[in-house]
Amino acid sequence: MSNYSPICTKMGTQNMGVATDRDEVFSLLSNRRRRYALHACEAGQDALDVSELAEKVAAWEYGKDPDALSSDERKRVYTAMKQSHLPAMEDAGVVDYDGRTVSLTERGEDIEVYMEVVSGDSIPWSKYYVGLSLISALVVVAAWSGIYPDLSGLVWAALIVVVFGVSSAYHAHRSCKNRLGATEEPPEV
Repeated sequence: MSNYSPICTKMGTQNMGVATDRDEVFSLLSNRRRRYALHACEAGQDALDVSELAEKVAAWEYGKDPDALSSDERKRVYTAMKQSHLPAMEDAGVVDYDGRTVSLTERGEDIEVYMEVVSGDSIPWSKYYVGLSLISALVVVAAWSGIYPDLSGLVWAALIVVVFGVSSAYHAHRSCKNRLGATEEPPEV
């Protein structure tokens, strides 16, 4: 495994190993409130007030409109964000937090690569592309051996390229919808 990590290099911590960096990122992302906070920070262009951030996170967490939240629900999330989550996120270098406002750092934007959302009824894209490659290879072998209709190799190649092109365009579209801050609510809500 290489010791190169884009996040470490951008943060000026080239001596930190990839595994250590991944462990830190996965530990940070293991908490839903932190993922929600990252989503809210990514969606906003400016720094968010901590109370505004806590209200958004509470609304997503409780599945309510922000106006329907009780003061206890707001306070629970606000207290946890101020005392635990935001300091941990700042220590990890993913947010700038001054006690009143929160904004995403460059490292926070880089975390998105770890947050690919795969719904329960689908397969990961990596497995999809392996399967598509195997099917394409079978089609090429079948065409080469004369099992399929006699079409030129260029036609078969074009069909395979079109299938991969359509698949990758759809994959890019789905990935854009699942990006931090790309939608009103976090992808997992």
